[in-house]
Amino acid sequence: MPYQRKLGMPADERKALLRNQVSNLLWYGKIETTLARAKEVRAIADKMLTLAIKECENSVSVQKSYNNEKGQTVTVDTVNDAPTKLAARRKIMSFLYDLKEQKSNDESKSDFKDRTKDNKHPLVEKLFRDLGPKYKKRNTEKGCSGGYTRIIRKGPRRGDAAEMVIIELV
Repeated sequence: MPYQRKLGMPADERKALLRNQVSNLLWYGKIETTLARAKEVRAIADKMLTLAIKECENSVSVQKSYNNEKGQTVTVDTVNDAPTKLAARRKIMSFLYDLKEQKSNDESKSDFKDRTKDNKHPLVEKLFRDLGPKYKKRNTEKGCSGGYTRIIRKGPRRGDAAEMVIIELV
């Protein structure tokens, strides 16, 4: 395992903090934290994004047949994850916290339920549906990979003078 900063806390607290900050960075696109924490978050977030980029378009079309109530055979075409994408999805789900979508102010409760009924893991879906294709396109246009985050320094924090930064997705 590569060297990891201890961040002045026990291992279980440190892992929970990093999981929380990586989840929030991928969900909101920007967080404010200290420089040492941001450097650790950047390393983990880049690995999660790289995994999503490699597997975002790796799906398999499947035809399923079943008998309905009337005894008729019905065939349905579905799109499933390929085995490598499923493994990547499970690896990402094992690390990230399961953030839930928020109901907007002008949205009714029934509209919110209809919009979110099929999406059990919105953060993982955002990675594979939105961020993966976006950064894959960026990588092919620029001919490079990596560098999905940016750290902007804000200055010292009042009280303990820790260097505060904003880390955001590029």
